[in-house]
Amino acid sequence: MNISDVINREQITAGFVAPLNDLGLMAFAGEEAADFLHNQLSNDVKNLSENGIRLAGYCTPKGRLLATFLVWKTADVIFLQVPRDMQAALQKRLQMFVMRAKVQQSNASDSKIILGFGGASASKALNTLFPNLPPEPYTKIEHDELGSLLRLSDAWGHARYQWITSEEIAEKHGAALFPLLHPVSSNAWMLSNIHAGVPQITLPTQEKWVPQMINFDLIGGINFKKGCYPGQEIVARSQYLGTQKRRMALATIANTGNPIQAGMEILCGSDPEQPCGAIVNVVTHDAGSDCLVEIKLAALDNAGTDPIYLQTLQGPILQFMPLPYALQSSE
Repeated sequence: MNISDVINREQITAGFVAPLNDLGLMAFAGEEAADFLHNQLSNDVKNLSENGIRLAGYCTPKGRLLATFLVWKTADVIFLQVPRDMQAALQKRLQMFVMRAKVQQSNASDSKIILGFGGASASKALNTLFPNLPPEPYTKIEHDELGSLLRLSDAWGHARYQWITSEEIAEKHGAALFPLLHPVSSNAWMLSNIHAGVPQITLPTQEKWVPQMINFDLIGGINFKKGCYPGQEIVARSQYLGTQKRRMALATIANTGNPIQAGMEILCGSDPEQPCGAIVNVVTHDAGSDCLVEIKLAALDNAGTDPIYLQTLQGPILQFMPLPYALQSSE
């Protein structure tokens, strides 16, 4: 398929397909794999069903996020999805803690293809290939021939999916879908993540935030009753000692011609000496740049009268938009 690198908002909200070559897959097998991952990640892995999907964070002992994962399993393998450029280091780190556990870890990235689908026509297009679609967000189906179809959180009021299969199957069956959808780059998928309010930790933002600062408790990425994992005490203390003072918000920035990158600081006009937050994820499209930002709630509340700027007071102003969920504690 001919893939467009230019993100046209009207096209992708109508319906898109994107090869997600920037995402990697880590595979864990063995009778103790679920227990091992349960003790490493912020969410419950032991009780994950074969038709379920979960978000999970991987933290340092100080509770700062090293990675955010999408987690699901088949009959004999648990998969963790993560940006490919972070995968090798994370696999090496996790392997250090396997010790004598009956766990086999491998890289599944080269044997699988990941295609992302979203927009108004995505469900109809996929229904021409799959007789049944996952019924709600964070559920999946397994097809004997076609592979795994995951439904993730909605964006722009429409369902989003990932089809995970082999290159051979994608070439054999995928061609029927492409005329029904706009073929675009993986940036379209990240843009849909941004509008779904689902953050992705990337290399520039590792160890910057505890999970609640990027709303991981609000989108089902933390289980506060599952027991210990690295950083668990700090994550739990952040939850139970009071109201959150920092959260993640959705914003748009006018095109300036200068690249905007994850990790860039944002400033409050009334206190330019002290950053009030930073860019979590950002994608530039034909009408501007949309981003998720970690920000002090006090600054967000006053943004209408006390503007938030990118990097300097001469930088562009962030215009905030509502997330598809409320910024409040889940407890």
